[in-house]
Amino acid sequence: MLDHPENHDLFSAEQVLSNRGRVAIFIDGSNLFYAALQLGIEIDYTKLLCRLTAGSRLLRSFFYTGVDRTNEKQQGFLLWMRRNGYRVIVKDLVQLPDGSKKANLDVEIAVDMMALVGAYDTAVLVTGDGDLAYAVDAVSYRGVRVEVVSLRSMTSDSLINVADRYIDLAHVKDDIKKTNYRPNGYSYRPLSGIGLIEEVEVVSKSTHPVVRQQETT
Repeated sequence: MLDHPENHDLFSAEQVLSNRGRVAIFIDGSNLFYAALQLGIEIDYTKLLCRLTAGSRLLRSFFYTGVDRTNEKQQGFLLWMRRNGYRVIVKDLVQLPDGSKKANLDVEIAVDMMALVGAYDTAVLVTGDGDLAYAVDAVSYRGVRVEVVSLRSMTSDSLINVADRYIDLAHVKDDIKKTNYRPNGYSYRPLSGIGLIEEVEVVSKSTHPVVRQQETT
């Protein structure tokens, strides 16, 4: 059953204690980053991990992202993630004909969800990408309970329809945001629309510089 809009709790106490079992978390880094931009926040990844785990037994937390191996700030961020509870899965960015760079990790997410079936009871999938609906349906038939966490305006109905529980990031943003976030006035576009450039400002270790962009115009 899906959440009612007025229910702002990520998980009830009853679900944490009796329903979730061992949890595996699968985070689409790019999708989460753009959701955070829409919400006007920066993600505190330590808070995020604690909130998604919500007292349950954590099998593993996976973070998937495209990578520019020449970007030292990005490499520093990914190292921080690896040392703070995340298993980081990366794919090199591919340059498209229009000059932009992109990496799609849907296959990696789907394969890991399927490969680990039997080792976890609940999958927490942080993305709104409808391309993963089939994978969610497949693991559900293998006995896994799937919770989708994403921003409603960026979430495919097909993904919500196959999830056992849907949580809108807007309802929990205060629990996962960095408290020292200040908008920097930059404008952002999807990664598929522009090429990667070096960001001017100094980014803290817990900021996601994987797809953080500054417009050239």
